[in-house]
Amino acid sequence: MDKKSLTAVARQQLKLAGAASSGRSSQTVHGGHAHSLRQTVIALTAGQSLAEHETHSEATLQVLTGTLVLISGTNEWKGSPGDLLVIPETRHSVKAIDDAAFLLTVAK
Repeated sequence: MDKKSLTAVARQQLKLAGAASSGRSSQTVHGGHAHSLRQTVIALTAGQSLAEHETHSEATLQVLTGTLVLISGTNEWKGSPGDLLVIPETRHSVKAIDDAAFLLTVAK
């Protein structure tokens, strides 16, 4: 059994994102190449985004801190702490409204 504090990881990643020229930082907290499930904490500073891309498997985004927007075509879903957004299997992007950290869960 492995236990991690998502609050602490989010805080650490937000600090690293704030110092990075890209305004982004991430850390995989579970899974990887040898697992069928991968969970990654991603931090974005205000105004930064993950460019439009596709996901070829089921994925969710759980907002840990801050506010963000998940965008797919003309659809937008705003997320605040505690919100769980199901990521569409179509092209999408994520933009931080203010400094935000979220848990991305992907089934491979």
